[in-house]
Amino acid sequence: MVRGRMLWFNEEKGYGYIATDSDERLYVAANGFADAPPVGPCAGLLVEFHVMEDADGRRASNARFVEEVAPRRARRRGRM
Repeated sequence: MVRGRMLWFNEEKGYGYIATDSDERLYVAANGFADAPPVGPCAGLLVEFHVMEDADGRRASNARFVEEVAPRRARRRGRM
């Protein structure tokens, strides 16, 4: 699976675009999401997806949102 970030998604029209880490922009349709398509603002959210190629070009399929986890900070041990 490839990772990228949502650029935008139009709920009324049922499509949007994802930017991959290599800065490629891929079309994603509402039926290209594994679960439900996004509702409301989604720009910048992290997504994982498969890249497929058809007559219209490359597009994202089986997309799903990924929860971002902040890196853990190392704890100091000992006394100061």
